[in-house]
Amino acid sequence: MVRRFLLLGLIAVFGVGVMFALSSDTRLFNRAATAQAPPLTDFDRATGQNAQQMLDEGRRIFRYDTFGDEAWWGDTLKLYQAIEGARHGGVGPGVSPKTALAVGLKVDMDALPADLVAQIKAGKVDLDDPATTLALLKLNAVVGVTGSFNADGSLKSIGVQCAFCHSTVDDAFAPGIGHRLDGWGNRDLNVGAIVALAPNLQPIASLLRVDVATVKKVLMSWGPGKFDAELDKDGKAFRPDGKPAATIIPNAFGLAGVNLHTWTGAWGSVTYWNAYVANTEMKGVGTFFDPRLDDPKKYPVAARSRAGHLHHVPDLITAKLAALEFYQLAIPTPKPPDGSFNREGAARGEVLFNGKARCASCHVPPLYVEPGWPLHTGAEIGIDNFQADRAPDNRYRTAPLRGLWTRLNGPGFYHDGRFRDLRAVVQHYNTHFTLNLSDREINDLVEFLKSL
Repeated sequence: MVRRFLLLGLIAVFGVGVMFALSSDTRLFNRAATAQAPPLTDFDRATGQNAQQMLDEGRRIFRYDTFGDEAWWGDTLKLYQAIEGARHGGVGPGVSPKTALAVGLKVDMDALPADLVAQIKAGKVDLDDPATTLALLKLNAVVGVTGSFNADGSLKSIGVQCAFCHSTVDDAFAPGIGHRLDGWGNRDLNVGAIVALAPNLQPIASLLRVDVATVKKVLMSWGPGKFDAELDKDGKAFRPDGKPAATIIPNAFGLAGVNLHTWTGAWGSVTYWNAYVANTEMKGVGTFFDPRLDDPKKYPVAARSRAGHLHHVPDLITAKLAALEFYQLAIPTPKPPDGSFNREGAARGEVLFNGKARCASCHVPPLYVEPGWPLHTGAEIGIDNFQADRAPDNRYRTAPLRGLWTRLNGPGFYHDGRFRDLRAVVQHYNTHFTLNLSDREINDLVEFLKSL
């Protein structure tokens, strides 16, 4: 009996001790949690300063750096002559602001001086005169395009930046004129029509071993919001069904945590694609290496032109790739506007997304893409393999879904815009995977996709 009471007493004392200890630990934890964070170390400050410097430099490169591509767009293709027009020393009618806006070029309203803004509002600026376009170029106000001028004020050359295809504006001033939205694929930009204006397309024709008329036919087939970044590698201008081989200009926001950058992601990472585009598409002056392009069967044009073995001195690209990628990865996914989707439907759609519809098996939240190696054959996703076969790995990348709402106004969904809207995309997978989704479930999934 004595032993029993002694044992109970020890247990009681031990229990009180444990409770006291836990209580003390909890108070200490709470105090630690609310205490001021320790001061930054020299390492912390250096890291923060480096991040800010990379962000600022990357933004500048993305918006304003031509990588020396004036040698191509200006000296070789003579595109600047078509922009200024015969009245100002060039050729043809020239490109007025109305024409520029019609082919999807955008104007940065923050680059316009207040007096010019007032004149535009008062209708005192002639938007049909190419001279006005030249004035906008002098102000560096045309998004993604830089003009260089002679001492007499005439246009000397033209260059383009990353922002040419991967920025738009919010239309705050007028359609096509507003504050910059970096990272948004320009769905209005008719790259093919703009390039087709160049007075000298013979270098492109010679590269592809076709005539200039054929080059113009191909360029004019692309339409708004599309570009073919592999034409100068494999020479495939059209799909087997006769449709253009060009693909939709992708968004360049929300890429943090996303592996592989393009529709057919096997080309490489974000910084690989930046080097690919800056050197081989923008025709900047830099270094690029990819021996996969030496394959004469798959990439006959690239093999002939040695596109995978570029080296220029000075190199105006390589040193800028790190900051450029840093800025792109920092651009957040824009939030959908209020009222742009049905919240109740989206909530039901999220349950379907993660359950019955099995979307989350590939589009894993919160990245909404597969962590790791997100590549699939055309057969796996129920489409042809034409575009996949133009890439080194013959696969399509699982597309990140965040920001899908920015593509609702065209030119369609998937890499080539084959599906007119999100409902058509969901219905495709409903059929391909035999999901047996009802009309309401399809609608709910669409509302959820619009909410991302």
